[in-house]
Amino acid sequence: MRCQQIIFEQPGAPEVMKLGSGEVAVPSAGQVLIKVAAAGVNGPDLFQRQGSYPPPPDASPILGLEVAGEIAAVAEGETRWQVGDNVCALVPGGGYSEYVLTWASHCLPVPQGWQMTEAAALPETFFTVWHNMFMRGGLTAGETVLIQGGGGGIGSTAIMLAKAFGARVITTCSTSKIPFCQQLGADLVVDYRSDDFVEAAKTFTQDQGVQLVLDMVGGDYINRHLKLLSMDGRMVSIAARQARMAEVDVFMLMMKRIVWSGSTLRPQSVQQKAAIAEQLAQQVWPLLNQGLLKPHLHAVLPLAEAATAHQLLEAGQHHGKVVLRLAN
Repeated sequence: MRCQQIIFEQPGAPEVMKLGSGEVAVPSAGQVLIKVAAAGVNGPDLFQRQGSYPPPPDASPILGLEVAGEIAAVAEGETRWQVGDNVCALVPGGGYSEYVLTWASHCLPVPQGWQMTEAAALPETFFTVWHNMFMRGGLTAGETVLIQGGGGGIGSTAIMLAKAFGARVITTCSTSKIPFCQQLGADLVVDYRSDDFVEAAKTFTQDQGVQLVLDMVGGDYINRHLKLLSMDGRMVSIAARQARMAEVDVFMLMMKRIVWSGSTLRPQSVQQKAAIAEQLAQQVWPLLNQGLLKPHLHAVLPLAEAATAHQLLEAGQHHGKVVLRLAN
């Protein structure tokens, strides 16, 4: 059986993507096949399309790292899910397709009362934020976190989760996104183009600094983050939008006893991602089922308009998430 999917033959601009078709795969041990209703669009998709973020050797070359849909088939011996179950899932690739394979342990139930387009906006950002801000960064109630880029998919998710678990949030964004970040609950929103976020954050914290930085910028922002961090502060790098290389004041890192780590989600093992899913199921999904958290959808577009979705993200004017719709 064949299915529709977005394909591209050579890396390039969004226009290289087009609607094509491919074979529907059969799940192996530990896997499920999902009939996709909606797929989230994320930064790694753009980088892969541009040729700068190739998929792992064992992953589908088709774009898309998160979906929501219905279980269409399960591997023999897999009992966690049944055909017909509605799930949202982190996928190793292949999300921009009518059918996609993923690991059963990377699926979570669609929250109660949610549309598929809403659920498709969850996995990539929630896995990323939970792993880095809480599991690696150790954010706890009463602490203050600096989140760079609060208006995007990752940033907006980070604001919501930090506030839900009792932290104070300082975030940066462009002028047009300030009201959006305030509505999400950010305690201080700084226009990074016109204001010094270090000075603003120091004033806000009465010169105590922040306990955690969620860094998505890299480059010369690293030393600014070190300057802002409190004693025994933590910084977790998850992207390098400005630059991959940085000249770091190691003495400042030493004097403040700062712990600096980082990660990317896609190359992690099946077991590592399953551990993240388990924590999300226990600690975050109850909040989603109660309607206490919900991602903001900036746009929902048909699968055939994937190029438009990528253009929206590249323009940087989106508030929250962009999702592709494959079924009503």
